[in-house]
Amino acid sequence: MTTIPASRSQPCFSNMAVQNWLEALKAAKKTALIQDGIRKVHYLFLDGKEMAEEYDIKTDELIVRKWRLKTSIGAVGQWQIEVGEPSPPTLGALEPQLIKESSGNPVVMRKDTKTCFQWRIRNLPYPKEVYNLSVEPTERCCIVRTSNKKYYKKLHIPDLDRCQLPLDPSALSFAHANNTLIVSYQKPREILNLEHELQKELKKMKGSSDGDVDCKTQ
Repeated sequence: MTTIPASRSQPCFSNMAVQNWLEALKAAKKTALIQDGIRKVHYLFLDGKEMAEEYDIKTDELIVRKWRLKTSIGAVGQWQIEVGEPSPPTLGALEPQLIKESSGNPVVMRKDTKTCFQWRIRNLPYPKEVYNLSVEPTERCCIVRTSNKKYYKKLHIPDLDRCQLPLDPSALSFAHANNTLIVSYQKPREILNLEHELQKELKKMKGSSDGDVDCKTQ
């Protein structure tokens, strides 16, 4: 586990919010570990927020991103998943019948590609023509609804909020197969550039076969 100092080099972005977010990522105290083909990075920001990410070493695709904030009384909060498989709910003393029923409910998971923000909504058996997708600029989200009024969901894109980028209806598309609705939103150029710069930063870390990380600094 190696601590990574912030880099001094800063690319120029036309959008100041994008530049500020990249600078925040670089200024954060970062620790990294490479394990089983996955690059795991932990960020501790100046305001005390924590972010953890996992990337596929071969493809650089983001597998997991989660956040942890302190509570109002200063205690450490729970991790909140932004990208990746949602944590299983605590079942407690639920009856088996209730567990069986809940397993058929729609489940939303964000799983991005290199070029798109993408969500997979499982357990949606309706035909493709039933779904309607739209962008709601005032609420800054994408909305999934069905003409049979059986499903309604707001999908937020925190990446765009952090960079103060507008939502573009033409970037939204969807497909449906095997009871799963796949919603895609094309990443804008600013996000692609930012992710490219971040990958350059992360690739300065070289992991040995035993999982330790050797960090190269500027």
